Amino acid sequence: MEFREKTLESQLIYDGKVVKVFKDSVELSTGHKSFREVVKHTGGVVILAVKDDKILLVKQFRYPLKEVMFELPAGKLEAEEDPFEAAKRELEEETGYCAGKWTDLGYVYTSPGYSDEKLYLYKAEDLEFSHCHPDEGEIIEAFQYPICDVMKMVQTGKINDAKTLCALLRAKIKE
Repeated sequence: MEFREKTLESQLIYDGKVVKVFKDSVELSTGHKSFREVVKHTGGVVILAVKDDKILLVKQFRYPLKEVMFELPAGKLEAEEDPFEAAKRELEEETGYCAGKWTDLGYVYTSPGYSDEKLYLYKAEDLEFSHCHPDEGEIIEAFQYPICDVMKMVQTGKINDAKTLCALLRAKIKE
């Protein structure tokens, strides 16, 4: 079986600050026609910052879920921004730390069934505190948790953020 879909028409149906939404008409490899709703996103970065056998997590309210989440520091890429530069910027903005050692952990697609969002994963070590300066409208608090406590938070379902889980797994695999 051939796995492909040919775009016949693409219509922008929403043009927002963070995402664009398209409705595409497609021809399937079987010859049948269908449609796809596609969310276009500039992508982002996720940082697994480790200091003295502790992981830096941020706590913030996530409006779409109407709940407070524990996550690794992360942020959106600006248009044409280098992911590594974005990771350095986001780590300092959200936690106040700069890192002396960085490890590339690859990337993940968040929801490839409807979005092209790509998140670049990094591990940051040799941390030194500078100062926090979150983005406007961002209410965030950074905490340091022992690695074993973070893993318990994963195990008990206190951490359910996919990007955080992916970065933790990638780092574990690279050990």
